[in-house]
Amino acid sequence: MKHHHLKCKIINPQPGAGHTHTVIFLHGRGDTASAFAASIAITTDSQNCALPELFPSIRWVFPESERRPLARFPKEQMNQWFDTWDIQNLSEREELQLPGLRESVDSIRAIVESEAALVDGGHTRIILAGISQGGAVAAHTIINLDIPRLGGLMTFCSRFPYPERSIEETRKILGLEGVPTDGQAVLNTPVHWQHCIDDPLVKIEYGRQLRDTFLAFGAKVDSKEHEEGGHWIQTPEGTELAASWLKEHFFTEASS
Repeated sequence: MKHHHLKCKIINPQPGAGHTHTVIFLHGRGDTASAFAASIAITTDSQNCALPELFPSIRWVFPESERRPLARFPKEQMNQWFDTWDIQNLSEREELQLPGLRESVDSIRAIVESEAALVDGGHTRIILAGISQGGAVAAHTIINLDIPRLGGLMTFCSRFPYPERSIEETRKILGLEGVPTDGQAVLNTPVHWQHCIDDPLVKIEYGRQLRDTFLAFGAKVDSKEHEEGGHWIQTPEGTELAASWLKEHFFTEASS
């Protein structure tokens, strides 16, 4: 399979801060990389700081999905990592998700590799993050990375296509090359999961399915359900939780 070279919006580390880590952050369906980066920049904590401001030494990479046709509306295309027939009932015609999911995971794997080459510590300093459909792709990407561990995985308001299978069965669905034969990357990579109970787009049940799938795979999942916040990172608490998780795992003496 040929990698699709996705265009990326990049926020480089602040001058003088060095480059210690990279967060590869995947947008939701219908969004663009630059619009999503701009939204993240105004999603702040109670001190009015956004994640890129709080972590001056992190390089933020926002890949943009391909424009793909919609099976349900054949004349239309949109930015989407993969197609879905009915967002409220994801098991209906779930095979439509497969071609885009396979391509997107392969493209994100290539970005993970190129970003790991740029930072001291390699893969252990790369955090894969995603919101909504972007989180679904990030989650499938880590399962298909043949490495001992990634720095971390963060999902917000996301779900997991093809749930409730073993890790081997899940890999087999995408059928990518160069995949691991074990679950080391998933076992060794900390996961940060957030979802709002009132999310109107990705129902909380689908979010819990993602969380529970990773728990079943043996991952260490740090999870938080918010009463409200809709289909976005809950503000300000969600931003603060994400920041404290990043600090704890990547910016304390113990983790160095």
